[in-house]
Amino acid sequence: MAELVIRDADVVDGTGAPSYRADVVIEDGRIVSIVKEAWAAGCQRPAARRELAAEGLVLTPGFIDMHAHSDLALLRDPDHSAKAAQGVTLEVIGQDGLSYAPVDDRTLDEVRRAITGWNGPGDDIDFTWRSVGEYLDRLDHGFDGRGIAVNAAYLIPQGTVRALAVGWEDREATPVELDRMRRLVAEGLEQGAVGMSSGLTYTPGMYAKDAELTELCRVVAGYGGYYCPHHRSYGAGALEAYREMVELTREAGCPLHLAHATMNFGVNAGRAPELLALLDEALAAGADITLDTYPYTPGCTTLVALLPSWASEGGPEAVLRRLADEGTAERVRHHLEVVGADGCHGVPVDWDTIEISGVTDPSLTEYVGRTVRESAALRGEAPWTVARRLLLTDRLGPTILQHVGHEENVRTIMRHRVHTGGSDGILQGAKPHPRAYGTFPHYLGRYVRELGVLSLESCVAHLTGRPAARLRLPDRGLVREGHRADLVLFDPETIAAGSTFTAPRTLPTGIPHVLIDGRSVIEDGRRTDVLAGRSVRRHTAG
Repeated sequence: MAELVIRDADVVDGTGAPSYRADVVIEDGRIVSIVKEAWAAGCQRPAARRELAAEGLVLTPGFIDMHAHSDLALLRDPDHSAKAAQGVTLEVIGQDGLSYAPVDDRTLDEVRRAITGWNGPGDDIDFTWRSVGEYLDRLDHGFDGRGIAVNAAYLIPQGTVRALAVGWEDREATPVELDRMRRLVAEGLEQGAVGMSSGLTYTPGMYAKDAELTELCRVVAGYGGYYCPHHRSYGAGALEAYREMVELTREAGCPLHLAHATMNFGVNAGRAPELLALLDEALAAGADITLDTYPYTPGCTTLVALLPSWASEGGPEAVLRRLADEGTAERVRHHLEVVGADGCHGVPVDWDTIEISGVTDPSLTEYVGRTVRESAALRGEAPWTVARRLLLTDRLGPTILQHVGHEENVRTIMRHRVHTGGSDGILQGAKPHPRAYGTFPHYLGRYVRELGVLSLESCVAHLTGRPAARLRLPDRGLVREGHRADLVLFDPETIAAGSTFTAPRTLPTGIPHVLIDGRSVIEDGRRTDVLAGRSVRRHTAG
């Protein structure tokens, strides 16, 4: 007798095909049998030691978060309901060119400070690893050898690789340094990474020229991985920045996955069709391209990320020294407010759109939930004075919401045939972006049920089968016999994101059951103590 049968489910299998009613049988972490409407045909229905009644519920593959920032959260929080309660069974981490492997002692310290706003300072984490393989082993071990909340795949962070081989200086890599970067990328892929990410508005990755990135992408392509860039601008020059990535990866022969592929700021209102035309032309010519987005208009990053790249050269301590100097700080202000810093995507900053979402210094919590301009008005100060104080006092720690998106662009891009879902969820701060806790139910509740932007079957394919294909996972992403039993049961009439901009950590509704490898991670709407997550490594994708 099998372990579990999910009875009377409306199966949406992740391919985009119409749904069907079935009993789904699970044994040893895999789907062993799918019996379609056996009762109607008079067939004997499958039995199991445990039965899960699913009448009125939709059964889908587990959702794959193609852009996650849970690099430390997975090791900090065994519950991790932020993702588990959404039905996420696999997260792709190592995003935006900065994460914690491969490193040496110096680089680890620098990276920890640089992305404190993404993941916290990490004082509660035992950084026992230095290589990609050791980090993935640490995820496998998880909590007392029992694993982690959900599965995780890793992208080699190109900015971290550059910091390790070159440093934080704005200069071209020497031939010796480029060779070292090639080796570091190859080693990470051999140890299980699924590709490489970049953050080309973040230092030090943004200092890499196209020729350098092309060489690293050749290595990625040789191992069957993909390149996932946060490219050089989502504001002024956004289309040119997208075109740069398309041409670069075409030259390298490397699959391309565009991270949080948005068209933001006033200069890009209504211009999503131009982006999709660019991608359609490349796809018609044989390019291998996918992209991810989150179903919200505001973005989220760190306050320090807005600074011009020259102000960030040399690493976090150099940034703090420049901000402390009156003359240099005035130059920074001029670039931000008048010229349009490359860190702010070439657009002069509008402080009305920059909301502080988190700080690490408790004395600064009064700033959270207000825009920089609002806080400045309350104090009778200039906005830059407030922003500078926050950066210096919190040692580059503040996170921000950037209210710069356009709903028509969001809807247009999510309809595209190469679209996938990614939360870009930063879990730090007192008031994080609600996408961290709500992306996947928001797609299904808001954009499927309420607005009809996508059909249920199409949306599920965007969140499951399509990302699994990008990751080259032969046994995930579909409800199919032989596949891993990473599954979600939800009520299509009630599924919704509970998280809002005022209550961003509220869990979703309408998702009573989530399974990873056939083990219940969410049962009757509650998080169990099951830790079924492990690293998902490149070699498992064939």
